[in-house]
Amino acid sequence: MKLVRLLAGLATGFVLAAGASAAGFPNHTVSLIVPYPAGGPSDVMARQIQPALQKALGQTLIVENFGGAGGLIGVGKVLTPQNDGHSVLMASPMELIQTPLAMSSAKFQPDDMRLAGMIINTDVILLARKDLPAQNVAELVALARKADGKRLSYGSVGKGSLYHLVGEHFAQKANVPLLHVPYRGGVQVLQDLAGGQIDIVFMPLAGPVLGMVQSGKVKALALAAGKRHPLFPQLPLVSETAGIGDFTFDIWAALAVPKTVPDEAVEKLQAALADALRQPEVRKELESTGPRVSAAATDAQMAQYYRQEVARYKAIAQAIGLKPE
Repeated sequence: MKLVRLLAGLATGFVLAAGASAAGFPNHTVSLIVPYPAGGPSDVMARQIQPALQKALGQTLIVENFGGAGGLIGVGKVLTPQNDGHSVLMASPMELIQTPLAMSSAKFQPDDMRLAGMIINTDVILLARKDLPAQNVAELVALARKADGKRLSYGSVGKGSLYHLVGEHFAQKANVPLLHVPYRGGVQVLQDLAGGQIDIVFMPLAGPVLGMVQSGKVKALALAAGKRHPLFPQLPLVSETAGIGDFTFDIWAALAVPKTVPDEAVEKLQAALADALRQPEVRKELESTGPRVSAAATDAQMAQYYRQEVARYKAIAQAIGLKPE
């Protein structure tokens, strides 16, 4: 009987300890893991929200960069059995959904993670080298169809990336041949586009893109969005071109954690992020180069949105014959 009472007491103690741990989240330093090198868009955004998020959480929040393998290294730092919510991923569809579609080294499935708060949504813009003899999508399609034996080229940040999937999807929808040119990062893509080494690219309207368009270093042809952007009210939508049909893409940034993290911790992360995003100075900084702060969403709405994104990109990958390598 004594042994039974002892075991019962220990079990009760473990339950109470677990409850206290969840209730006390966060109870030590929180790491915001950026799955890309310092200086990139994800890193900049993480550092923009870090002060306000740290204040809302009431604990030290450090930004750590773990770049490489299309973001998979950073995901691996967060996706561990020991993670109780104190390691959070600065996430996007790139590393959670798209990279695993192309890389067999991904040892996780998208549904191993859950979104813990949306931060921004960024429209995708179609850019061209400044001297490309096309001023809109219709002229671009006509140029691509010319039988001169040379395909127009488009840049990406790697096989399976948003840039790649959207580029191939466009080629299919427009029924034109395009040459895929992969790069290691978005900075290199923009440099070669400005230098005339590649013809076009689909990429997020964020970071240095706005300045390069405004300075005339590259040319904006259209937005792959559902509505026009306030910074470019005259820029048409890809879907407004006859024969293309719906062509709406964006890239989002969110906080993400393993699905095994307790709901209580996720709720506190969501509340802290919502508090941070209510700060006018944070919103102004995030939206200064093109993105828009995401609309508030419940946990159920984020889960549904995430499932839809996973299904959408899997369908595109299947349509273009993309397989993990």
